[in-house]
Amino acid sequence: MTSTVLRPHAEQDHADELAALAAVDDRPRPPSWRLSPWAVVQYLLGGTLPDGTEITPKYVGQRRLIEVAVATLATDRALLLLGVPGTAKTWVSEHLAAAISGDSTLLVQGTAGTAEEAIRYGWNYARLIAEGPSEKALVESPVLRAMRDGRIARLEELTRIPADVQDSLITLLSEKTLPVPELNTEVQARPGFNLIATANNRDKGVNELSSALRRRFNTVVLPLPDTAEAEVEIVSRRVAQLGASLELPADVADLAEIRRVVTVFRELRAGRTEDGRTAVKSPSGTLSTAEAISVLTGGLALAAHFGDGVLRAHDVAAGILGAVVKDPVADRAIWVEYLETVVREREGWDDFYRAGQEIAG
Repeated sequence: MTSTVLRPHAEQDHADELAALAAVDDRPRPPSWRLSPWAVVQYLLGGTLPDGTEITPKYVGQRRLIEVAVATLATDRALLLLGVPGTAKTWVSEHLAAAISGDSTLLVQGTAGTAEEAIRYGWNYARLIAEGPSEKALVESPVLRAMRDGRIARLEELTRIPADVQDSLITLLSEKTLPVPELNTEVQARPGFNLIATANNRDKGVNELSSALRRRFNTVVLPLPDTAEAEVEIVSRRVAQLGASLELPADVADLAEIRRVVTVFRELRAGRTEDGRTAVKSPSGTLSTAEAISVLTGGLALAAHFGDGVLRAHDVAAGILGAVVKDPVADRAIWVEYLETVVREREGWDDFYRAGQEIAG
């Protein structure tokens, strides 16, 4: 049956897997957790349960990183997921919250305009003027609701939030209490409450965390995939999922184009070809795994609606150009040089070279 929403929340999309894990999970669970820490890690990394149920991997990477993240959330320290753009920080935080609390929606999106009310609470000003301060006039933030219900709250792009707003987290995380002086009361966190924040380490210097706030977090750095094989697995899995959810009638069974896009991204990121023989210049963009997924999903749409349904070089060339060329002068020169010195000489890449030349103009 076609989903009624474009992108279900993790706890909805993987409800069967979460239920299957809960049914076989006989290990100790921290207070208010839906699953034990072991089962949460199984949900993230995937595997086969004793009853034969297949748990699909949500994260492909080092098991120890996920174990540290889950163990952190079972303590009184909050979790900070740090990494370059496209390293699945948001994805991991969503699935952690879904597995632990059964609710990944208690989310604050950090921006330069995020106000303290988004983290603490606000007011319904019509009721506030008519009735004065009252519980009915109070507008709860996702963090306050998580504290009250003993669940996981999520805070995206922590370093994008102004420093004075960041500091409103200090008492909340250390005392597990949110004072509401207008009502002469406070909200005390119930067992199961914790916070997962994400931050882009390329934003260093934007709004750096104070030492007092950083001490409230345990930091886990999510790296880019170590190997081409791991990155191809991640990309192909997500492209297949997205293609199915978008009902794109295109063939993604052949991994040739996926492997080629991943190769281009990895070589331009690393500044050298896979065999290490040729140095190449790196463009200004990050060329993350998430961008590779976006390029290939766009290519699927082109193949489905304007091609023969088979993903080919000319379907992904424009997307790659858009990902690589952020600076229209310097990055375009880097891309043209890569085409001429690497792609042109590579056996079996003639179609990609022609497509790249055509798009680059």
